[in-house]
Amino acid sequence: MSAREDPQAEAARILGPLMESGPPQQQRTAVSGLRTPPSPAGRVLIVGGGVSGRRTAAEFAKRWAKAVLPIYRSLAPSSYRPARGALLQAREEAAADMVELRYWSSVAREQRDDVKKILGSIVREHVDALVSSFYGAFLQHPEASSFLSHSVVQERLSHSLRGWLLKLLEADLENASEFERRQIHIGEVHARIKLPVHLVLEGASLLKIEIGRCVLDLDIDASLKATALLMMDEIIDYAMRLMSEAYVAGARQHAHTDEAFRLFSIGQDITIERETQRAALMEWSQDVLFSLVTNAGSMRLESLGTSQFGLWVRHRGGLLFQGSPLLKSIEAVITRIDTSILPAIDTAQARDPSAVAKLIGTLQAAIEELRFLLTDIFQAAAELEAGRDPLTRTLNRKFLPSVLGREIALASRNDTPLSVVLIDVDHFKAINDRFGHAGGDVVLRQVADLILETVRGSDFVFRYGGEEFLIVLVETSLENALSLTERVRKQFSDHDILMPDRSRMTVTVSGGVASYDGHPDYEYLIKRADEALYRSKAGGRNRVTAG
Repeated sequence: MSAREDPQAEAARILGPLMESGPPQQQRTAVSGLRTPPSPAGRVLIVGGGVSGRRTAAEFAKRWAKAVLPIYRSLAPSSYRPARGALLQAREEAAADMVELRYWSSVAREQRDDVKKILGSIVREHVDALVSSFYGAFLQHPEASSFLSHSVVQERLSHSLRGWLLKLLEADLENASEFERRQIHIGEVHARIKLPVHLVLEGASLLKIEIGRCVLDLDIDASLKATALLMMDEIIDYAMRLMSEAYVAGARQHAHTDEAFRLFSIGQDITIERETQRAALMEWSQDVLFSLVTNAGSMRLESLGTSQFGLWVRHRGGLLFQGSPLLKSIEAVITRIDTSILPAIDTAQARDPSAVAKLIGTLQAAIEELRFLLTDIFQAAAELEAGRDPLTRTLNRKFLPSVLGREIALASRNDTPLSVVLIDVDHFKAINDRFGHAGGDVVLRQVADLILETVRGSDFVFRYGGEEFLIVLVETSLENALSLTERVRKQFSDHDILMPDRSRMTVTVSGGVASYDGHPDYEYLIKRADEALYRSKAGGRNRVTAG
């Protein structure tokens, strides 16, 4: 029987190259190389191979059902049975390949079954000791202890870990979908509660050590003992990998959601929010001063941290300005007021009333400092909300990692060119020295305007440093990027700029250009452009160099 007529042979001929060829583009090339058009069974296998890739079995099953079964069901009855045989065989081979338990797959089925029994017996016999050792160590761990308590461990977590251990080493990995779903679910839970992934890996290492000790204590053949150790290690590592992948995906989704809500919250009218919190701060300070005047020594002063303003800083402000150094400065001033200034005033009221006036001055200075910090943090948020540098209207550098990271991924996936340009204003310090910062601002605005007029709407222009601009030229080769940068350079050298004193001066710029060469780190691409810019500067300025 020919390969065309035999679904099993056709499976080996079609699906084999597909599973090894990687990306869809290469898979299509493999299919186009067939001398004969595939039969109905072959069509099923091609789609199955094309949707599988190197995904987990859980993803594979979903894509298989979505893409393959409709074709499968459309086959003529005479093709159904042979196609089914080839389909199931290909699916089993693909799933085994995706699980990537290489050592486990290399062990004979009989020996795997023996090891499963050994490991299952160890876990069942020692599961309580393993759970106790695991949580005993983590309750003493300075970082992990913040996620745990004795009551939570006893009421919920011990039971969960016990169940996970019992199922882990006795799982049917020939049909790994349920095993994978369970690990993925656990990883998603860890992401939701923000449990650091390194703590999970540390816990897995502890369990492997304890189980490994039990294996070493067994009176069994040394070869079987080694097989048990290797299989146990590989299975736990695979579970950790699935959890970690799910954790990263979940954490990324939560981060996107948090950022979207943060920007939405800021956009609810940032001016009103700023004035509301200024008023809340002033209301607290007036209440404190009124208490000092009317109830000297008879009433404990309300802390700023528990006031409406303090609650806003701790909760809503913590979300809106997460990670901002200004927020940390505000929190530090609040702490200083509550733990130092107010207690000192309370003490002075009782023991040394003459010192109260000086301490009130200290309190008012701290409140004034908070007012300035509040203005600065809202101003920074307004600029971030707009996403643009307020002087040049180019993009805020904060967004460069997201933009350039995404463009590198697109260039890699679609095999399209990508170039980065760094442009620096020559002798900018001399311009500032001669015309002051107002003159420097005029030059920067005109440089930015000319760049924005030269690039396409699909490109990205960032204010990269003081007088540096970074341009991301999408789907642009090195040759075309050099040509565009040269046009920018020539326009400046050929035209004067009108300065604030109505005088005119010629401003030149230098450029460095680099194109994506397959390196996945966007910092590497920027570094090459920066090195090219440095060579332009060293070579006499007013020139463009390729990196």
